[in-house]
Amino acid sequence: QVQLVESGGGLVQAGGSLRLSCAASERTFDSYTVGWFRQALNKEREFVAAIWYDNGGTVYSDSLKGRFIMSGDNAKNTVYLQMNSLMPEDTAVYYCAADRGNLLYSRWYANNVAYSIWGQGTQVTVSS
Repeated sequence: QVQLVESGGGLVQAGGSLRLSCAASERTFDSYTVGWFRQALNKEREFVAAIWYDNGGTVYSDSLKGRFIMSGDNAKNTVYLQMNSLMPEDTAVYYCAADRGNLLYSRWYANNVAYSIWGQGTQVTVSS
């Protein structure tokens, strides 16, 4: 099954941007839903965005729509999370997750238990 390798986290000032990457190792994301979640210190894991890789369809957390953009690159078997206008409250560990099938047709795309494969997480810190 696919394995996930994340990169792109770091420290950025408020108002800045970062792009996170999630690469599929050993196989492609074809026929997978890929999601981004985040977990701030002492808080529950929160849904950020998800993509149905086969057609590039995306869904977002209502609170993040407009600032965060998720996309996929078929040639690189990689999905990206472009994060703009970052705020200190965006500080968290960001996780990439995947599961076979199209979760975007159900409400499960926002539920972390629907994803069976997880990356190691990447820290994003936004300073004020």
